[in-house]
Formats: sequence, structure tokens, C-alpha cells
Amino acid sequence: MLTRQKIFPFALCVLAAACSGTDDSKPASSAQTTAAKAQPNVTIDQNAILDRIKVLGSDEYEGRLPGTKGEQLTVRYLEDESKKLGLQPGNPDGTYVQKVPLVGITGAQAQPFTVTKGGQKRTFKWSDDVVAFTKRVADTSSIANSDMIFVGYGVTAPEYNWDDFKGVDVKGKTIVVLVNDPQVPDASDAAKLDPKVFNGQAMTYYGRWTYKYEKAAELGAAAVFIVHETATAGYPYPVVQGFLGERFSLVADDKNMGRANLEGWLSLDTAKAIFKMAGQDFDALKKQAFSRDFKPVPLGLKASMTVRNTLRTIDSQNVLAKLEGTDSKMKDEYVVYSSHWDHLGIGEPVNGDKIYNGALDNASGTATLLEIARAFTQAQPKPKRSILFLFVTAEEQGLLGSEYYATHPLYPLEKTVANINMDGVNQWGRTSDITVVGMGASDLDDYLREAAAAQNRTLVPDPESEKGFYYRSDHFNFAKVGVPALYTDSGVTFIGKDANYSKTKRDEYTNNDYHKPSDQIKPDWDLSGAVDDARLLFTVGYNVANADKFPEWKPGNEFKARRDEMMKR
Repeated sequence: MLTRQKIFPFALCVLAAACSGTDDSKPASSAQTTAAKAQPNVTIDQNAILDRIKVLGSDEYEGRLPGTKGEQLTVRYLEDESKKLGLQPGNPDGTYVQKVPLVGITGAQAQPFTVTKGGQKRTFKWSDDVVAFTKRVADTSSIANSDMIFVGYGVTAPEYNWDDFKGVDVKGKTIVVLVNDPQVPDASDAAKLDPKVFNGQAMTYYGRWTYKYEKAAELGAAAVFIVHETATAGYPYPVVQGFLGERFSLVADDKNMGRANLEGWLSLDTAKAIFKMAGQDFDALKKQAFSRDFKPVPLGLKASMTVRNTLRTIDSQNVLAKLEGTDSKMKDEYVVYSSHWDHLGIGEPVNGDKIYNGALDNASGTATLLEIARAFTQAQPKPKRSILFLFVTAEEQGLLGSEYYATHPLYPLEKTVANINMDGVNQWGRTSDITVVGMGASDLDDYLREAAAAQNRTLVPDPESEKGFYYRSDHFNFAKVGVPALYTDSGVTFIGKDANYSKTKRDEYTNNDYHKPSDQIKPDWDLSGAVDDARLLFTVGYNVANADKFPEWKPGNEFKARRDEMMKR
């Protein structure tokens, strides 16, 4: 347990240890530098963060699954805390909530996943071998004698001259795809990935499972199964098995009937067995898929499966609170902080524990955002632009709450200056750096760099860029609609720790606690690093709220064109 309360005055506290390393990114603009000089003397209270995590991550809150008692308690808590801080309702209708209509779909196996080849037939086990679900709002969803075809990574990327489908019609077929981006070796070093193709090691959106399901729907596939491999997925197979509980979706006008009948995952052993049944070698075909010359491979197999669905519709809730800006010409412009309040609820017991508390993911981000909000209420002078604190629902269901806000904004997107997102905080102590996921994307990096320099810290790129974290949290939905977005993670150089400490702790969390009941407050948690990071994010938002100009995407960024077009209106 943490035994020492630490409240760090913003204007006075700097790291005791100097950081090392160089940074060759562009310096902040003069407008940013001017804004950065007026830094208010506020505090970030480590104990307050911990106390809020204890509440949100408690068994009483039952893992904070949307549509449950856990949601009711969480929303009430966030409303109450916002009122105590003196924040105004964030919804223009005078409330602290935005309703998010969702459909909950709980799938159960009605007919097992069966693969046939002539007289041969093999049935695979639900959950152990195959995970399947649907977004279709229907009582059942199935495939019957659907031709199976391997389509490599399932990617069509014109900018890389890459097409895994090569004109093959997959309509009505069951496609099998690899997880992540095409793993193209570097011609000069086969141990590395080609940095000119799909960003090398760093995952692009083409590598995300959401893209692969969307592409399958676009092409009319009957079903799509992703082959799970821990190294390239970024998480172990039990995380995938978690998809078998109730899954929520936003509902399109067609009741999501435009999606594939079935979406899912195959364990690696299952995939290898299926390919062997087809007379193919999985590893050999996987290697072929590393090349843009790859062509789809019909497997000569037929797949059948039926999933029976239990449906319910709910109105989940985003929680919003705001601090109104002081400048009459700028207060209708918003800096949006976001953090998701939800987790996985009650699920399959692990070592006798069935409550998936989500203390780090993301009670910690929610608790810290409340503390940043408190800092803004202390700040003198108050920011010129308004600050919106957005606690979103259903992130664990596919970033649904932030998607709903981004597509149903309560304040115009062209008046939304920036998004600063928090998803998990540093619970292992202070660092001499801070990780920027998607580093180099926008001017927000410059604001962060200047704030970090005041703490004698540097910025570092994501050390696990292959896991695609840029596409795995709520800032991504703001980026997709053009709003510059900043997403940070814990630094990698821990003060007083050896060089392997960061990777050891990350791997420990991923393997032992991520999306498991054991994601709870640990006796060795040290939130002093979270305090430093919270101060940085406060400073970025404060300075953006006072700057003479909006931050922009850097030239060449994939989201810049959307923003530029928006700002012309």
C-alpha cells in the first residue's frame, strides 16, 4: 500500500534526476512558447487519485460493464464528483450525460464450427479453438458450407501498392486472415521489418482486427476469422476468449446486417490444423503473405457454424463536465480531455475471482482525469477556452462511447481544438521520459515537449508500436474525424531502476493482469510518476486553451486532410 501522501506544487516541482538523450523534433511555435510562460500554481494530489481508483475499481462497482449496476454507480459517482469540483454540466441540455444507444449481443454456440473436405470432417471446440460472434442484430447468425479462402493479412492498401485480395471475389465465403500488418522483412536486415512498408514495426490501422472485420464486410464475406498469435496480436489468447461474453455495438440503420455473418478468431493450433487438412503448410503460406505478390489461396474446405444470440438494447452514458473559458471570443472553443470509465464487468472466474475490476484499465485514467479537472478549477488565471472533461462508455467494446461522441458531437468539431486522452497511468514510479503514442502526429507533441522540459524530461516514441496502441484507445475516434489528438503512456526510463525494468513490468501486466480479474491495486504501486504525467497533460491542455492558434496535424499525417477541409467551412 502507498503510505506517504505526495502533493506536488506544479510551479515548483521538478525531477530530482536529470534525463539523458537527445530529441530532434521541431521546436514549439512562438505562440506555444508565449502561452507556456503563464503557468498557474496548481497541485496534483497522488492520494486523491488512489482514493478514486479504490472506489471505481472496487468489487462494489462490479467491473463497470455498460448496462449494469456497475454503470449506474459509476455514472452517479462521476456526476457527483464533477458537481463537488464545481464543474458545469457538459451537455448543453443541462445534464452531465450523453445517452449512447447500444445493442448488447450475447452469442452462444448453436452449431459448432465444423470444417469439411469431401468425406473428411473436423469439429472445433467453442472458445478453446475458435471464438465467434456477430454484430448483426438478429436471433441467429450462421454460415453453411461456406468456401474457405486464405487472404494473407486481408489488407488493401493502395498507398503501399498492396492488395491481398488480388481481384478474388470473397462474397459469401469464409476468409482466414493473419493478425497485424504484413510483416515485410527489411532487404538490408532480415531481422527487422521494412520501415517503408506499413511503418515497419509500428502497426498501422490495417493491422487492427477492427479493420479486418470492416474490410470483410465491405467485400461481402460471409465470415472472417483472424489467426491469433500472441507476438503479433500484442496480447494472449485468453484476451480473445473474453469476446464471448456480451458484446455491445452501435446500431446502424440496417441493424448491422451489412457486417459479415460471423466474425472471430482461431487459435494458432486450430489454424494450423485447418491448413493441414487443406494440404497446406501454415508457416509456408504465412511467409508468402509477407510479399505484395501474394495471391489468395482457396483452401478447398467448407465451413459451417451457427451462433444463437440473446439481444438487449440499452442507453449507456458518456459523462461530461466542463469548465467554461474566460475569453468571450474563445470560450465557445473546446479542449477535450477523455478517459473511458468502463471495463469488462463480471465474467469467467480466474482463481475464484469473477469481478474484472479494471483498476489500471481504466479506473486509474478516470481517477486521474478527475484530479486534472480539480487542478483546472484551481488554476489562476482561468483558461481562455473552455475545457470539456469527457468520460466515455464502452471503450472495451470497440471504442463505442468516443465513436458516438465524435459522430454526434455536442460541440462543433471545427470548434474542438484538441483531444487529450488518458487510458491507464504510470503505477511504477517516476521516469525521466514520457512515451508519446503516435509521436510526431501533431503540434500537441511540441506543447508536451515544452512541458516535459520543465520537469527535465524528454519525449520517446512508443516502445511497443507493433501493438497498435494508437488505434486502441478513444483519441483515435477524434483523430478519425480530424481533431488533433494526444495520447501518452508511461515513460520507459524509470529513475533508480535498471534498463529492463520498464519492459519487465509491461510484460508482467500484459501476461498476468490485462483484462483479467487480477487488474487490481497492487501493494507495490507508486503513483508519483502518474502525478508527473498528469501535470504534463494539465499543462498541455492549459497552454492549448490559451494559445493564439489551434494546434495542427503535422504535414503528411493521415488525418490532416480531414481537419484542413473541416476548417475551411
